[in-house]
Amino acid sequence: MRDFTFQVPTEIVFGVDTVAQVGRLCKKYGGSRVLVVYGGGSAQRSGLLDRVLEHLKEAGLTAISFGGVRPNPQVQHAQKGLELALAEQVDLVLAVGGGSVIDTCKAIAIGAKQPENPLWEIWSKGLPVHERLPLGVILTIPAAGSETSASAIISNDETHEKLSVRSTLNASDFTIMDPTLPATLPRYQLGCGVVDIMMHTLDRYFNGVFDNEMTDEIAEGLLRTVIRNGRKIVEDPTDVHAMSEIMWCGSLSHNSITGLGGTRDCVVHRLGNEFSAYYDITHGASLSAVWTAWARYVWQEHPDRFARYGRNVWGLTGECDAQIARQSIEATHDYFCSLDMPVTLPQLGLTLSDEDLDMLALACSRNKTRRIGSFREIGYEDMLQIYLDARDGQ
Repeated sequence: MRDFTFQVPTEIVFGVDTVAQVGRLCKKYGGSRVLVVYGGGSAQRSGLLDRVLEHLKEAGLTAISFGGVRPNPQVQHAQKGLELALAEQVDLVLAVGGGSVIDTCKAIAIGAKQPENPLWEIWSKGLPVHERLPLGVILTIPAAGSETSASAIISNDETHEKLSVRSTLNASDFTIMDPTLPATLPRYQLGCGVVDIMMHTLDRYFNGVFDNEMTDEIAEGLLRTVIRNGRKIVEDPTDVHAMSEIMWCGSLSHNSITGLGGTRDCVVHRLGNEFSAYYDITHGASLSAVWTAWARYVWQEHPDRFARYGRNVWGLTGECDAQIARQSIEATHDYFCSLDMPVTLPQLGLTLSDEDLDMLALACSRNKTRRIGSFREIGYEDMLQIYLDARDGQ
């Protein structure tokens, strides 16, 4: 094993009907006036929001509701939530939703402790984060892993940027995971979640460090579990066992345990984030649309790594590493297709010219000043070629 630092302070309460414990947990972490943040209405339609509010009331807590969070959460909306939190003097922020809702809550919780700074300045200028309000999560969408991760990602519609703040403080104080809650999600959203979970580990697995034995074993086992159960939940989201496996994999995939001792490569995430920032594309879909092009572009840098991935994750056999490496890429491509996930840019519903892709490559490379990746470092020219290949199905 290489050196690493690992800290995941979140208390996880996992199981059916665990939502009933939300009042107790909020009180445990100092909540008396709770800002309840949710998304576009599914929490209301399913009755979950009413249940949460009732549990908080039964615990003697005051709840202030703030809805309307959308995918690729916007800093402008989070700023409104922060202003509400300050006006209502809330002492705990509770996310009821998936990654977008959770990241919005992280922004509010951080901003409440430095209200003199607009949220976007904290994100865009990298201002230090030393404290936040207590933060709780009721997870409804297994995907982003934000419920236990150190990342908080916020987008800005005006600047077309999608930026992250990383801090151990971003891990929630508690997270409730009830595997029955995602049962009403549509197939597409579940497929996007499965892709996102896989990619959080794949971005760590293909990182240029190949001698962390236990970390690699954990990563490969998680990927096999996601692949096996991902097929099941998109066909039947009421399969509680399969959903419970996916939900737990989502947290493990992004709390750093599948990459300990290595570097977090994040190339595919960074390539995909530009589509979310400019075109408001669902995050998981942007990842599946560029992964194959990236993998075909870089695999020859370390064919033995892709061969190990093929053998240990996909069960491929054969003596030739190059052949197994190529087959592993196509197995992943075909799996995304089986989930009805896009594997090219046109399948995202985008018609992009060479000039459009040049704009995205310039944005991803910070106008040719940034190179990314450790498996294979890439710059502007590489990014543009990967985008072209993703558009043209190469």
